[in-house]
Amino acid sequence: MNLFNYRRRLSHIVRIGSTPLGGPEPIRVQSMTNTSTMDTEASVQQVLRIAEAGGEYVRLTTQGTREAENMREINAGVRLAGCNVPLVADVHFNPKVAEVAACYCEKVRINPGNYVDAARQFKHLEYTDEEYQAELKKIEDRLIPFLQICREHRTAVRIGVNHGSLSDRIMSRYGDTPEGIVESCMEFLRICMREQFMDVVISIKASNTVIMVQSMRLLVTKMTQEGMSFPVHLGVTEAGEGEDGRIKSAVGIGALLQDGIGDTIRVSLSEAPEKEIPVARFLVDYVTSYRKEADLPVPADVQAPADYNWLKPERRQTTRVGEIGGGQVPVVLDEIPITGAISANPFNFTPETAEFLRKHPEVVVVSHPQTVNRLGEHRALALAMMNLGLKNPLLVYQEYAETNLEHLQLKAAADTGVLFIEGLADGIILQNHAPGISVEVVRDLAYSILQAARARFTKTEYISCPGCGRTLYDLEGTIARIKAATAHLKGLKIAIMGCIVNGPGEMADADYGYVGAARGKVSLYKQKVCIEKNIPEEEAVERLLRFIEEDLSKNQ
Repeated sequence: MNLFNYRRRLSHIVRIGSTPLGGPEPIRVQSMTNTSTMDTEASVQQVLRIAEAGGEYVRLTTQGTREAENMREINAGVRLAGCNVPLVADVHFNPKVAEVAACYCEKVRINPGNYVDAARQFKHLEYTDEEYQAELKKIEDRLIPFLQICREHRTAVRIGVNHGSLSDRIMSRYGDTPEGIVESCMEFLRICMREQFMDVVISIKASNTVIMVQSMRLLVTKMTQEGMSFPVHLGVTEAGEGEDGRIKSAVGIGALLQDGIGDTIRVSLSEAPEKEIPVARFLVDYVTSYRKEADLPVPADVQAPADYNWLKPERRQTTRVGEIGGGQVPVVLDEIPITGAISANPFNFTPETAEFLRKHPEVVVVSHPQTVNRLGEHRALALAMMNLGLKNPLLVYQEYAETNLEHLQLKAAADTGVLFIEGLADGIILQNHAPGISVEVVRDLAYSILQAARARFTKTEYISCPGCGRTLYDLEGTIARIKAATAHLKGLKIAIMGCIVNGPGEMADADYGYVGAARGKVSLYKQKVCIEKNIPEEEAVERLLRFIEEDLSKNQ
């Protein structure tokens, strides 16, 4: 992995129908249907729309064996329409369903958090080492027959870990940490390696971009240490909808793509699934087209300092200058400061410049990149300053000339968010030198990037799933109603989840939650604690809003 110049991680090729993944293959984009898997015609038509939009794999939920069996009919309908896009069955809680689906799909997704372990109940469990090994043997005994079926049918497997559905067993031993998330995955991968079953893709997802990035970085490091080269699937789960969903996805996915990690991506938006594809394709094309080693590489003598930890980055220590640096929240500026600041980049950062900064800790440095490799230059300058022990605050200057607001959002988020996930910068100066996008809109984008990177919260955050065949209510309409009533609540996190698969787990990262419990029924949460169960859907939004108002008034 090259910190400064793009170099894609080398993985092995996985066969998935007629569309192989990994190795030298292009980075694939994909989506998931939100139709009922028992509605063959609706599912076929939605698969075709996703494929027509450019989707290269399409996932469908298979809650039970009926849905898994019906994948045969859906697959036949898609092929009859002349479409060869591989279909992926999404399985939770029931290994038998995975075994059935493997006969009719090109790939099956299983979740280590609930494949053998009981559904998460937030209980602390104590195991001796022998008891823990016995639990791992249960996984092996259940997984190996599934792998044998997949081998017979040439079906690939996705091991998909979600932060929101880690098992109580993993949580009890490792805590709610990237280490626990990664170990949940590695337990399954080690069995695949022993069985020499290599047609496996891995995903690790979270609604928190910092956890998602740190966990995936740790995973690829662990795989390298254990001689594994499985391709990886990237995504920020429950990213939301509209511009916030796009920005949050671009921050998390972009951070990893920038470092050459990622063989397929899904942008999870609470919208029609075919709308995800252009966003995903733009992100992939943008990152891979400009971060080339041939594009004026960052000087080779720039090295990462000993106190820079790519796996667990911490905020760079800086001197406070006014409202900038010194551990304060990152600032947003419209322009480069005229006084008290200097512009620099890795190509002009001379010993004389370093000596001047050492004598003048009150001077703010503006990282002003000279090439299209923005991240490489920003990161190199920050690390060079860390190597020299310079504690001057650092602002990153990003300039674009976009007339398309969505493209500006995706580019700026992919280029900038990772710098704040890593704690390298103390603020952002974002400018767009093209007509049609106001300074105020650009400023709001900068604040949204900081929030998506968990560096500064300035508005309500909505953690909402994209919906699938498990969704138990009108997701898009409900999101709109909740957002309209709560958008004024600064810094609050509200989760709006279609079903229980990740719902209660993601509540731990939200202040309040709205989760589909059964057809027409909703349960409400405060963090991960259920406060009301099985409320009629038509009453649930008003009851959630009333509870939030009462709860906030109690704490004022």
